[in-house]
Amino acid sequence: QALIATQTRSTWAAALVDVAVPHSLWGLGLLSAMRISLALLGSGLAANVTPTQKVISLLEGMVTKAAAEKDEDAKSFDKYTAWCEDTAREKGFSIQDSTKAIGQHESTINVESSNAEKLAGEIGELDSQISGNEQDLQTATEQRLAEKEEYEALHQEYQESIDATERAIVAIKKMDFAGGASLLQKSTVAAVKVAPDFWSRIMKAFHSAQLSLMQQAPEAAAYESHTGDIVEMLEGMKDKFEEEDSKATREEANRNHQYELSVQDLSDAIEFDKQTRAEKAGARAESQQAAAEATGELSIATDSKKADQQSLSDLNAECSRQTSEFQERQKTRAEEIDALEEAVDILKSGKVSGNAAKHLAQLQMRKSNSGTSFAQLRSVSKASPAVARQLFELLQNRARKIGSEALSLVATQVVAAQSSKDDPMAKVKALISDLIDKLEQQAAEEAEHHGWCNKELGSNKLTREKKTSKVEQLNAQIDELGANIEKENKEISELQSQVADIQKSMQVATEQRNTEHKENEATIADASEAQAAVAKALSVLKEFYDKAASAGGGYTGQQSSSTGVLGFLEVIAGDFARLQAETEAVEEENDRAYKKFMLENGGCGYHKGATVCGLKSEKEELIKKTEKSKKKHEAKKSRTENERDDVQNELNDANEYYDALQPQCVKPNVSVEERVQKREQEIQSLQEALSILEGQ
Repeated sequence: QALIATQTRSTWAAALVDVAVPHSLWGLGLLSAMRISLALLGSGLAANVTPTQKVISLLEGMVTKAAAEKDEDAKSFDKYTAWCEDTAREKGFSIQDSTKAIGQHESTINVESSNAEKLAGEIGELDSQISGNEQDLQTATEQRLAEKEEYEALHQEYQESIDATERAIVAIKKMDFAGGASLLQKSTVAAVKVAPDFWSRIMKAFHSAQLSLMQQAPEAAAYESHTGDIVEMLEGMKDKFEEEDSKATREEANRNHQYELSVQDLSDAIEFDKQTRAEKAGARAESQQAAAEATGELSIATDSKKADQQSLSDLNAECSRQTSEFQERQKTRAEEIDALEEAVDILKSGKVSGNAAKHLAQLQMRKSNSGTSFAQLRSVSKASPAVARQLFELLQNRARKIGSEALSLVATQVVAAQSSKDDPMAKVKALISDLIDKLEQQAAEEAEHHGWCNKELGSNKLTREKKTSKVEQLNAQIDELGANIEKENKEISELQSQVADIQKSMQVATEQRNTEHKENEATIADASEAQAAVAKALSVLKEFYDKAASAGGGYTGQQSSSTGVLGFLEVIAGDFARLQAETEAVEEENDRAYKKFMLENGGCGYHKGATVCGLKSEKEELIKKTEKSKKKHEAKKSRTENERDDVQNELNDANEYYDALQPQCVKPNVSVEERVQKREQEIQSLQEALSILEGQ
């Protein structure tokens, strides 16, 4: 009876494998079915639970497991789909940002290049203007040197004539007409140039005096009369020489003064133009630098856009492939569930469960009552006892060695097959062949899944590293932009303080200029009034003494004293004239200096045919540029912060996707290599077992 019970259990175990594990379900439920089959063998098939009910319970468990795995796969794919959508959306935003940046960089390049070209033209005009002013300055200097040389020659000529005239007067007074004539010859050129008629009268008087001297025993009165006339005329000539020399000296001083003013104006213009040129050259260099930087940024933005577009295309393709694979898996799982449920329905039907309850128990009773002997059982198992034992030992030893439940189950099936009346090893062969196929299929699927995992984990790692580096880079840029903004705020504050100081100094300069102008105008008016008064006094005295010189009565006035008085009055008149000229020159110089100061420190104005901007205007323009730069930095900082937040979100998504990949791709207990090695050993052992069976 014990042997019959053992045979019955082995027969039902084989039946369990055939019934519970249809060929279409081996890929998923084989090992689970084997475990349950072994449990059934160990339990001895409890009296209250029929084998059919156990199979139904097994299939229902498989349905539950398949449905749970289908739902879990759907949840994982939902996360993956969300990641695909988020990543695609972020890539789209990145492409939009790159497109916008490309437009901005192209606009910057056009504006800065145009500005640089415009500044180049203005610099060329300034170069021409500077060259013209320098040429004018050189021409004025050469002309001044020629005028000075001409004046010095004329001045020397006058001085020599004055000296010769004075010595001639002394010689004539000593009645040395020969010496006087010789000395007068030195004054001939200057005298003819100054007063030709006057010089002609002098020479006639001189010749007349010489004739009188040649006469025998001239009368002393007549001789003295001729001598006095000559001396008087020579003294007049000397005064004329001195007057002309003084006039030439004043004209030379005026020409030199005008030359100095002209040199100052030209030098100021050259200096201002050179300064303006340097500023425009600096602005041109800045525009060229900005255009070059924008060109570099354009290249980076263009490459970034292309990379994002390619990445988006790859992402869409990969997500589409994963979607197709998911749909295929879901379809297969649904079909599996339908097949399992259909099998359950079939087993629960009256054709199986009803007939099993009706007939299987009777079948066992018939077997129990048939009196089958141990000899009969042994004769049945004589088909291939040595092969069966060899096969059992091979599979059992390998199962213990590598810890394989599948090999242990097949070894058990070898024992169970000995009780079959039909071919004892046919089902074992079929089981081994199917198991080899399923293991190879599992190996292929796992290799494909492992490749997908490696690809996803590698791509995810690269994404996380890239996004982490990008976040750090953007944070560094944000800190740098913040420092620039703080620096520009300080510069703006300092420039505004400088503008206030300039305005105050201009106000003080204007007040001082007004006071100086008022004082100079009063001095000029007083000097002019004094000159008129002195001139009137000279006129009155000269008129009187000229008239008194020919008056009768023996008194001609204080002629000798009058000469000194008139000389003093002329000196006084000259002093007032010099005061007026110097004051006018000082007024002109101060006014020019004031205008130059206001021009250099004030706003923009029109000067010598060109627009000129002073220090105040430059500072205000620098404030505008700094504020503009500050706004650009603030805008860029805001964009960079938004970009940092977007990249951080992308990094968070990548981290979430990495967490989602962990259950599918990272097995904490068994490595991929260990599973592959174990499966290969199982396949090799099964192939050896199949070779033994096929070679018996």
